[in-house]
Amino acid sequence: MGIYGFFCYICIIIVKTMEKIEKERLDALRRAMAEHDIDCCIINSTDPHQSEIPAAHWRGREWLTGFKSENGTNGIAVVTKDHAYVWTDNRFFIQARQQLEGTGFEMMPMDGPDAVDMTAWICDNMPAGHTVGLDGMTFSVADIKNLKDALDANGIILRTDFPQFDCFWTERPSRPLNTLFIHDEDIVGETVESKIGRVMEQVEHSEADAILMSALDDIAWTTNLRTAGDVSYSPVFVSYLYLDSDGRRVLFIDAEKLNEQVMKFLSSYNIEVRPYESVVEFVSKLPKETRLLIDPQLTAAEIAGNIGCMAVFGGEGVAKLKSVKNETMLRHWHTAMEKDGVALVRLFKWIDEEFPKGQLTEMGIARKLRECRLADPDCVDESFAAIVGWNAHGAIVHYEPSDDTDIPVTGQGLLLIDSGGQYRQGTTDITRTIALGGEPTDEQKHDFTLVLKGMIALARATFPKGTRGAQLDILARQYLWNEGKAYYHGTGHGVGFFINCHEGPAQIRMNDVPAPLEPGMVMSDEPGLYIEGRYGIRCENMLAVEHWKTTDFGDFYRFRNLTLFPFDRKLIEYDILTSEEKRWLREYNLDIIRSLSPLLSEEERKWLTSKINN
Repeated sequence: MGIYGFFCYICIIIVKTMEKIEKERLDALRRAMAEHDIDCCIINSTDPHQSEIPAAHWRGREWLTGFKSENGTNGIAVVTKDHAYVWTDNRFFIQARQQLEGTGFEMMPMDGPDAVDMTAWICDNMPAGHTVGLDGMTFSVADIKNLKDALDANGIILRTDFPQFDCFWTERPSRPLNTLFIHDEDIVGETVESKIGRVMEQVEHSEADAILMSALDDIAWTTNLRTAGDVSYSPVFVSYLYLDSDGRRVLFIDAEKLNEQVMKFLSSYNIEVRPYESVVEFVSKLPKETRLLIDPQLTAAEIAGNIGCMAVFGGEGVAKLKSVKNETMLRHWHTAMEKDGVALVRLFKWIDEEFPKGQLTEMGIARKLRECRLADPDCVDESFAAIVGWNAHGAIVHYEPSDDTDIPVTGQGLLLIDSGGQYRQGTTDITRTIALGGEPTDEQKHDFTLVLKGMIALARATFPKGTRGAQLDILARQYLWNEGKAYYHGTGHGVGFFINCHEGPAQIRMNDVPAPLEPGMVMSDEPGLYIEGRYGIRCENMLAVEHWKTTDFGDFYRFRNLTLFPFDRKLIEYDILTSEEKRWLREYNLDIIRSLSPLLSEEERKWLTSKINN
């Protein structure tokens, strides 16, 4: 059979075994549904805090279906007696089809030309009088309202008290109990007292006198506290935070997470501590006259249903406060970018040296990348699991190499690496696509340059106050669209400050998000192009929004680049760059040399210079 044949045989056995296990889990869910008189079960991918990447305790949909990744996967499962589907968006179509094969689940598209509306499908396939069940702690108030309105109109019953995984997930991970630490206020540039004061101004503006914060990044931002390990790749911690106009401040958290230093810190700001599970009882006993502000997009429906006072919907202002960074943060962010640039120089230099030996693999590169970043003591973790895609794998937008998918990086082609770090001085997110194994093809160079032109066009944009991301999005897509090519993910997302890599409220994408871009916001700029089965291309930098000038027509803003690492010159088709684009690249490269050279060894400086000047 040979070693390769034996390896393939073992892989087939592993895949078949996993398919059998996942089918057994689906059967167990259907038995639990029958016992609880549930005709259709909906399983979300999030937690009681509506986190993008929840802690392992709440990743039951991934455990059930086998559609999963370290960075989390966007998907909602729907199970009936005869059907089992997972709805997901276009970023995950290829991955979902592959991972769901043989599990008993099929993929349904949330978006794109063949999109199927999940709620409409349920209404079409569930007769009146049948019951839909779900766990109300993992669906927001807004989600439940929209779903219930549609089901009620079709005579379908909705139950939110079906904690499906309690019935059969016997080896479910416990809630994380990692110890908190203080994020230095000299780096943050603002005290907890100041932040709470600004939050309460938002509460008063919403005609409320108290707020319950559920989003973990909002809580970490407000308290200047962080941890490592509760949620993969984000230093947030599982908790709730209550604040009111009488000065009461309550953090709902497992006591095991607090050491003496953190307890003293909380006490200095008059923040009392209560058990995590007691939040439902607490809100149920609030005085009737209390007007409690909750965000319907972020608050669990089960919690909202137990509020014993007047609930006021709003709270988006807190996310906006968090998204606008002060000058102290932006100054420290430059330090984080320098540290990240050094790590990337060492990684890509290593790739150049190791590639000719024929021993590189996607997972090996991902491990080396993590090693390079974590060598810096200020890097607490990566900001997400690195996307390292060689050739066809680069066309899978959210691909992560694993034991099942890892391939050698040999021959000729394109290597796409999307990665980031969680530094105490700021969060980073960067994508670079490089050519290895000889000269890239004319097609690869042309496609890369179209993507790069779009990235530069957005980075060079100037725009009036009040501009939203959707109004700028075409700048990044125009060169691809001109040739009948496209990508369907967003062009840019907000980036948090030593917190979640993906942050709202502003976004740069085709569909309109009402939050305007404001000075102090930090956004990604990441157009791409994906040729299924062949290669993927993405260019990504981080940009800070800043004031440009004031004219008779009002205030105008622009972007300031933050990221410090060059693009692969071998992939650039210079003939189709404009003089302005060439000037932008020259100035960008000079900034990289100025910023990184003092931090590198002589050998590393020579390598970096060669990548810019060759």
